[in-house]
Amino acid sequence: MRIGDQRRSTNFEDRGRGSTGGGGGFAVQLLVSSVRLLGVKGTLILGGLVAALLALNPFGVRSLAAQALFGDGGAPSGGGGSVCATAQAACDFSARVLGATEDVWREQFQKGALPSYGRPVPAQYQDPTLVVFSQGVQTGCGPASSALGPFYCPLDKKLYIDPGFYEVMEAKLRAPGDFAQAYVIAHEVGHHVQNLIGSSDKTLPGETKNQTSVRVELQADCFAGVWGHQKGASLAIDETDLREALNAAHAIGDDTLGHRDARDHTHGTSEQRMRWFRKGFDSGEPRACDTFAVASP
Repeated sequence: MRIGDQRRSTNFEDRGRGSTGGGGGFAVQLLVSSVRLLGVKGTLILGGLVAALLALNPFGVRSLAAQALFGDGGAPSGGGGSVCATAQAACDFSARVLGATEDVWREQFQKGALPSYGRPVPAQYQDPTLVVFSQGVQTGCGPASSALGPFYCPLDKKLYIDPGFYEVMEAKLRAPGDFAQAYVIAHEVGHHVQNLIGSSDKTLPGETKNQTSVRVELQADCFAGVWGHQKGASLAIDETDLREALNAAHAIGDDTLGHRDARDHTHGTSEQRMRWFRKGFDSGEPRACDTFAVASP
């Protein structure tokens, strides 16, 4: 993958180092909270161990109910400085990947290539902002910890990532590679696209919250694949890169992470995640990513 000649996005914030202190935080027993995940009402199991959180939501949640997650006094406090001062390469990479997603989705929105879900699709793409932070951060959806992994907040239309997650991908998820890392950002941008077109609020009669969540996640994977297709030539994406992304998609499948009962799935199986990413990557067409139009995604 060749990222060095891509432009850096200017929609980039370095929030520095924060902390999530006080009240509940993550040093609490396992709890089950009903939270609103980017317009999808779902159930999220949270725990005190980073590894457990990564296993449950390795690409992070998309929005947070602050009090349910952190309790009173759980907002980030203290901190300061610059994340990018010590993670310059990761920040540069992230900003360039974001710039590449902007190029693709601006064009797709201008072409009217997006499916509609009960609301007019904007004629112009609205760029999200990528926020890098360390340890903890305050978002429009509430306070968040690095333990949650990368996530998207629909209320402030911002993506959040601790650059240290790239090391987690390699060491804990066994999903190394620059295109695997780019897939993470493209996936979260996919949630932003869903927020703009209304699919994040889509429900199907008779389906559970978890089933709806799976459809949302698989569409975000497919949109990440669309981005990879559209930028394939300029990024010099080859078979090695594609294997990196598919390996990452496999690594964070619900079944691979130990959820054997399909009723507990919220993101999709490894096979589903790989298949929908590949569908977007092979077609390059956002309308091919309509996970709500099929009986079983």
